Amino acid sequence: MCVLAYTPFIHPAPLWDYWVWLLIPLCVSVSVVYKTIKCRYVEQIPREATALTIYILSAMVGVALGVWLIYMIFVQWT
Repeated sequence: MCVLAYTPFIHPAPLWDYWVWLLIPLCVSVSVVYKTIKCRYVEQIPREATALTIYILSAMVGVALGVWLIYMIFVQWT
């Protein structure tokens, strides 16, 4: 594949082994944009965006553990 003829939608970057780690910048960007709109003072944005990022990531981990547990109960243990 030629570097000058790179087409991102036809030949995507080989990130299928690392896609889980892309959730962190996604959560950070969503929380910063959301808190930029909602916060009254600029000084509050980093602290509240960090807290929201941690909430989002912990909720995703909790949902993943819940789905894994349901899978283990209904598929593996029966």
